[in-house]
Amino acid sequence: MAMDPAIKEGAPVGYYDDDRPVHTAPGELPPEVQAPLLPFRGREPDAPQWFLDAIAEEPERSLVDSMGSKLELLTWGEVGKPGLLLVHGNSAHADWWSFIAPYLAADFRVASMSLAGMGASEWRQTYAFQDFAEDAEACARAAGLYEGGKPIYVGHSFGGSQVFFAAAAHPERMRAAVLVDVGFGGPPPDTPEGKRMAEEQRQRVRNIPTADRAQRVYPTLEAALARFRLMPPQVAGNLFIADFIARRSLKRAPLEDGVGEGWTWRFDPNMWNKLDRSVMEAMTAGGKPKVEVPLAHIYGDRSVVMTRGDAHSPLPADTRKIAIPDSAHHVMIDQPLALVAALRSLLSVWPA
Repeated sequence: MAMDPAIKEGAPVGYYDDDRPVHTAPGELPPEVQAPLLPFRGREPDAPQWFLDAIAEEPERSLVDSMGSKLELLTWGEVGKPGLLLVHGNSAHADWWSFIAPYLAADFRVASMSLAGMGASEWRQTYAFQDFAEDAEACARAAGLYEGGKPIYVGHSFGGSQVFFAAAAHPERMRAAVLVDVGFGGPPPDTPEGKRMAEEQRQRVRNIPTADRAQRVYPTLEAALARFRLMPPQVAGNLFIADFIARRSLKRAPLEDGVGEGWTWRFDPNMWNKLDRSVMEAMTAGGKPKVEVPLAHIYGDRSVVMTRGDAHSPLPADTRKIAIPDSAHHVMIDQPLALVAALRSLLSVWPA
């Protein structure tokens, strides 16, 4: 499987064993990877008509109470149709699906949620796989997805890991699950290969916000957009989509000097430090967990995440697999219409 051609050999890309993305310092990556929106200087890139038509179909936006937090929920389509719950990846938000969902809403009641600590959802003191699963069901019920029978969950990247956990732990809640470019870690950390990789990755840690080093506030929207990049690093296949996502990844915040407001990212910068993975680790400690619901995996054919291969994947052998040509990890940015076509084709005949 080929890596993104813009990424140089030996560049620090990918994920750590605990699924944190590897961060990079300025200058380590090509400009089109490190700062894809910088050349536009705050201007929105031109977009094709299909995209403009899709985002013109504004969803209904609401907040859902779950586990003591308010979660952002977007919905399209009629209640009573089969339900689809869309879950985004790490540090992302519900609007990552806003140009995909309208093309599914003719046949489905579609909901897109922002995970706790991301998007417009509230932050928490701790995060856990089991809590994300409860949040997903709360959002699915609030959206009326169960009015059309058990819904199908669809999750990208980190959101796909949450969907997989929910499918294994709570099969009664869903009809099927679709994962979109989900990697499940490297070799076991107690093996020689796992220890070698962990040490290499520790040496590469840079620019990760911590409790004593807060997320940066940028003085202007233009400056903030210029800092947007995809994780793991890759060229953005469609810059108009990257710009749409980036603008909805930001919120107003007081400037560091206390004079006026600037812009900062909406996600909780300390989410990884607060994430409890113990239940997920226990589920997979003894090998592949039993998953009773049908599973499908759609992935980019040149995704760096997928270079991990199947050796350590917990997915069942009968998982349906669909490769999207000429796509890296962020399939909805690289090949959005191919992703729509794959989802529509798959869901028209599956699960039987």
